[in-house]
Amino acid sequence: MDDPKLPITDHLSELRSRLIKSLLAVAAGFALSYGFSEQIFRFLIKPLVKAMPPGSHLIYTALPEAFVTYLKVSFFAGLILAAPVIFYQLWKFVMPGLYDKERRYVMPFVLMATFFFLLGASFAFFVVFPFGFKFLLGYASGDIYAMPKLNEYLSFTVTLLLAFGTIFELPVIIFFLAKIGIVSPQFLRKQRRYAILAIAVVAAVLTPPDPVSMMLMMVPLLVLYEFSVWVAGLVWKPRNTETQQKLKDQ
Repeated sequence: MDDPKLPITDHLSELRSRLIKSLLAVAAGFALSYGFSEQIFRFLIKPLVKAMPPGSHLIYTALPEAFVTYLKVSFFAGLILAAPVIFYQLWKFVMPGLYDKERRYVMPFVLMATFFFLLGASFAFFVVFPFGFKFLLGYASGDIYAMPKLNEYLSFTVTLLLAFGTIFELPVIIFFLAKIGIVSPQFLRKQRRYAILAIAVVAAVLTPPDPVSMMLMMVPLLVLYEFSVWVAGLVWKPRNTETQQKLKDQ
């Protein structure tokens, strides 16, 4: 770890540099994805189309809505493509606060963070969406027809995909915090009841207002938390001798 403390202006300059590089990566991913925006959107609507009752259609009510929707699809795809770069820039930003032996974990962090992000998004797409859409569209009957709007569906879908991708980063975060001695498995076990409460709140906020979607987010989050506790128990070591002495005194 570097002894000299950087002034706040240098931290802000470093943050701006990392943000610019991340945005450039997203822009490159956007440019690459735009040519396939229609195919990507058709892939994204598959879970909804399968759950929709006969005679239902996706619609748009504003003239530029379809065009703007394809732009949003391209941006989202670009964000996914740029995920490894974003995680790398995040690591580089926090790296000055790490010891030299801890800085070598950059590639494992980038690979694991990208994998768990994609795993979370895939879980939402292939597991949560089919059950959630089927439940929500079950109210379409008689004179009630389901005609979702393009932009509303895309916003709803992208929000959930990003939410699941982000919450699936929990084991990665806990792994590296435990690896560098900041978070111990004992601490995680003591905070379990508060973690369950926080998970319930997160699931209630991020999912549609129905119990099925909420449980489909809560259950994997609880499993991820317990998995994180187990992982922390495998890799945790006190960060320095001062930390070791404090733990002995507890």
